[in-house]
Amino acid sequence: MPSSSYVSLFDSNMTTPALLPLSGRRIPTLSPGAASFPHHRATLRLSEKFILLLILSAFITLCFGAFFFLPDNSKHKISLYFAPFISPSTLISLPVPASEKHPHSVMLPPPSFTVGMVPGFLQAEEEESLRDKIRVDHERALQEAKEKLRKSRDELRAEIQTEKSKVVEDLKKKKEVPKPLPPVPMPKVVGVNDGDPVEPDVKEKRDKIREMMKHAWDSYRQYGWGHNELKPLAKKGHSTNIFGNSQMGATIVDALDSLYMMGLHDEFKDGQEWIEQNLDFSVNAEVSVFEVNIRFIGGLLAAYYLSGQEVFKVKAVQLAEKLLPAFNTPTGIPWAMVNLKSGVGRNWGWASAGSSILAEFGTLHMEFVHLTYLTGNPAYYQKVMHIRKLLAKMDRPNGLYPNYLNPRTGRWGQHHTSVGGLGDSFYEYLLKAWLMSDKTDTEARKTYDDAIEAIERHLIRKSNGGLTFIGEWKNGHLERKMGHLTCFAGGMFALGADGSPDDKAGHYLQLGAEIAHTCHESYDRTVLKLGPEAFKFDSGLEAVAVRQNEKYYILRPEVIETYWYMWRFTHDPKYRQWGWEAAQAIDKYCRVSGGFSGVKDVYSSNPTYDDVQQSFFLAETLKYLYLLFSSDDLMPLESWVFNTEAHPLPRENGVKLQHCRS
Repeated sequence: MPSSSYVSLFDSNMTTPALLPLSGRRIPTLSPGAASFPHHRATLRLSEKFILLLILSAFITLCFGAFFFLPDNSKHKISLYFAPFISPSTLISLPVPASEKHPHSVMLPPPSFTVGMVPGFLQAEEEESLRDKIRVDHERALQEAKEKLRKSRDELRAEIQTEKSKVVEDLKKKKEVPKPLPPVPMPKVVGVNDGDPVEPDVKEKRDKIREMMKHAWDSYRQYGWGHNELKPLAKKGHSTNIFGNSQMGATIVDALDSLYMMGLHDEFKDGQEWIEQNLDFSVNAEVSVFEVNIRFIGGLLAAYYLSGQEVFKVKAVQLAEKLLPAFNTPTGIPWAMVNLKSGVGRNWGWASAGSSILAEFGTLHMEFVHLTYLTGNPAYYQKVMHIRKLLAKMDRPNGLYPNYLNPRTGRWGQHHTSVGGLGDSFYEYLLKAWLMSDKTDTEARKTYDDAIEAIERHLIRKSNGGLTFIGEWKNGHLERKMGHLTCFAGGMFALGADGSPDDKAGHYLQLGAEIAHTCHESYDRTVLKLGPEAFKFDSGLEAVAVRQNEKYYILRPEVIETYWYMWRFTHDPKYRQWGWEAAQAIDKYCRVSGGFSGVKDVYSSNPTYDDVQQSFFLAETLKYLYLLFSSDDLMPLESWVFNTEAHPLPRENGVKLQHCRS
């Protein structure tokens, strides 16, 4: 019924309340034929009116009295009923008992009032709506709790995992858009395609290497896609602690530039799409700063320079920013590992009382110089130059760099020097920093020359059988053992021959050739014609592994790397022949239906597999083999410098990489 049909509950001109609608304020006429009172009873007597008035008054008093004793939430409900009749500008306040904790007033309306005059009661409606919502949510939560209690532990775990995955996806969607990088000139890139050899037999060998690459990639694509590496026998993904517990697609990033050079462009596009859609560094994973730098940052930068696709540059910079907290040490020498999410760093527990490792903190320069160039952020260049300056101030026993340095104290750890594992790429990056700067970084060249002079004096020897080898210096004693990793040095000596002091270019080219020969002998003296992890030169044994844990071959590239450099500088056909022997052995003994696997004993005619296809097999081993059977105009050394994971970065050649370094 519309509000205009009512009169007010209290009328200022009346002494008695009027509760009936206007249409019923008169007693209706009795219908004919109905039992009726006598005519003189058509109106009520005065006494009857008085009694009726008392009854009505008592009823009203009872209603309003009951209102005062209701709880607050009930009062709000009643006030909602009266809301259409009350104007905040004309309210009459009725007091409530003083015993109430918070005094209230009951607001009753005067006459002649409309709905448009009630904004004050909207708040009460909102409060009541909120209470209703809370009540519904509470009841729903109780119901959900009851349902969960009925579920099994496995069902609950599955639900929790689903919720976690949903949160991760939401975070991915909400992550901030990266800041645009400043426009910088693209360094001149040449020789990134073709390289077809003239000789048909050489081309046939190169095609075979390309087929091996496709088999390795296709197997990973089918069985390990998105994982860091592949278990080719188990046909599933694989990872190691250097990548933490995350699936970062290490093989994809590591293989990109090899795919591009070999003309496998469909495979390259597949890798690029995965990186665009899935490569995420905001993960709670503790990774090796060194390995992530050479494989991921190096691989992404190389892919960017080869293809020009911006996504690779952007991803490289995103990752580099995650590595910077590793440098937050008292000396500025970075931790070996860093958590990509929290930025917390630490060192390997086995590394000489918590020391950082020379080959790890000394193998950042090439990538970090390019990061400063591409971002305009001098921090990257400053970090690596600080390391160089710190090392220059330190005393070096016998002119040698020990493999361990404590990042807290700035003191050397155990006096162990090696050109193989733990030390190798430190010396490599000194030389390549000079080359990458278009031979203007003379400080790097001088540091390299001094280090190689000390190595020649203390570590390089010739065996009784005439094999030149590089031993390891341990606390003043030379251990006559050489590792497979050390075999890269033959190529390094050849690469650094030009520019050597005192006209020693010929000497170092010859030294490189001698190291290549020794490493070839380590291959040739095995049953499988694949080299062991380490080999000794004592007790009548030369270039042969003694311990069982040194007899394995894990698809390493260092020997083939040296063959390639020696081929480029000498064009001696024996290096292609040695490389082809190694390629045939790999294809014969390491190839399985699900990819390529390392072997545990190169001296056994029936070896067992380690069931790991390393990412560096695609990044380095197959790439160096492909380059060995290509013409010199593919990735010419006058224009490119390869990082220690075989990822090519352009030399300055007119574009000054230093222009952002200050």
